[in-house]
Amino acid sequence: MFNVDAVVGSLALEPVGEDSYRASNVPSPGPVVYGGQLLAQSIAAGLAGQDGKAVKTLHTVFARAGRPDLPLDVTVQRLSSGRTMASSAVTISQNGKVVSQSTVLLSVDEPDFIRHEDSRVGLEPPKPGEQLNGGHGRPDSPGDWEASIVGAVDLNDPDAIGPAELDVWTRWPGAPEDRGISQALVAFVTDGFSIGTAMRPHPGVGQALSHRTISTSVLSHTITFHEPVAAGDWLLLSTRVPYTGHGRGYGRGDIFAADGALVASYVQDSMIRAMAPAAAGSHRL
Repeated sequence: MFNVDAVVGSLALEPVGEDSYRASNVPSPGPVVYGGQLLAQSIAAGLAGQDGKAVKTLHTVFARAGRPDLPLDVTVQRLSSGRTMASSAVTISQNGKVVSQSTVLLSVDEPDFIRHEDSRVGLEPPKPGEQLNGGHGRPDSPGDWEASIVGAVDLNDPDAIGPAELDVWTRWPGAPEDRGISQALVAFVTDGFSIGTAMRPHPGVGQALSHRTISTSVLSHTITFHEPVAAGDWLLLSTRVPYTGHGRGYGRGDIFAADGALVASYVQDSMIRAMAPAAAGSHRL
C-alpha cells in the first residue's frame, strides 16, 4: 500500500554536500526498493537547481536492486541550463554501488508552433465506491494511492489470459498542487504495470510468480510529459506490450486525463525469464 504522504516524504532530499543528497525509502510490499520510487526521486533531484523549468522527459536505467532498509545516496550533475531547456544527470547509489542512473530533460512552456495530439473519447473514471487500490482492494487510509484496473483484470492470476494490453485509472488523493511533485507521483505509478501486461497472453504466467519461479526486473524506463498533470485527479494509464521474447519485454503506454486529453507517454524495457531453482529469492540480473 503506497501513501501520498510517504511518497512525497521520500522526495524531500536531504543535502549532504555539493549536489549530493540522502534519500529515504517508501515502505514497499516487495523485497527491493520499488522502481517507481527511484523514478520519482530522480525527477525531484533533476529539478534541483533548475528553477523555472518543468521535467519534459525522464530516462532511467536500473543497474541493480536497492535494499529498502538502507538510505539512498543521490548525486546530481547539471549538464546544461539554457533559457528554455536544461538537463541533469541523476545517479542514485547504495553502499557505493549504482542503483539507477537517469537523464532528466527540462524545459519551459512555449507557445504552439504546430500542434496535434491523440485523445481518448468517452472515458469514464471510477465512480465512488468503485475505485480499487492497485486493483486488489479499497484504500485503507486517506491519501492511499488509488488504482482501478478496467475490466477487473487480475494480473496476479496465472490462469487469467488476455491480450497484452491494460487500462488502469489512477490518482493520489491529497496530492500537493505542485507541478514537480505531481510529475514525480505520476512517474511513480507508471513503473508497475508493463511486466504484468506482458504476461497476460501466456498461460501459467502471472505477477504472483515473480521472484518465486519467474525472474522479473525493470531494466529501463522513460516517461515524457506533454502537458501539466495533476496527480490528485483521475488519470488513465493505457499500457500495451507489442513484443516479449528472448527473456525481455517491451511495453509502451499513454496517460490520458479524464477529459480524454493526452498528458504523458512512457516506454519500459523489462526482464522476464524463468528463475533457476537455486536462484529463488535472488534479485541479480
